[in-house]
Amino acid sequence: MENKQSIYHFKFEDLKVYQKAMDFGEVVFALIKKFPAEERFALSSQFTRAADSIALNLAEGYPGSDAQFVKHINYAIYSANECVSCSTNAERRNYITSSENEENRKYISELTKMLSSLRNKIQQRQKP
Repeated sequence: MENKQSIYHFKFEDLKVYQKAMDFGEVVFALIKKFPAEERFALSSQFTRAADSIALNLAEGYPGSDAQFVKHINYAIYSANECVSCSTNAERRNYITSSENEENRKYISELTKMLSSLRNKIQQRQKP
């Protein structure tokens, strides 16, 4: 996805996992437009919030201590896992196709691997 360059830059925006999480939020936002109106305050809202929460937790935790950042990375992983359930529900309710669900699952799998790798790297540098 295209990322517009801003005059003001924040260090966490350099994280590849943050960029990928932002992209996934846009993928979900586009998908939920196909959901029926009765899902507006239910599954579509939950899916959007969970997807956006991945990047939001990275941004929130980045400036803190290593321990705080690891905690927020874990929250981002929890949100990614929540997206798996949302995507599966969407497919089961015929709001998205099975191939769209598989594409979501691929995205989420890549995100959680990146998040786990980042968490492990931070935890390694915490060890004496």
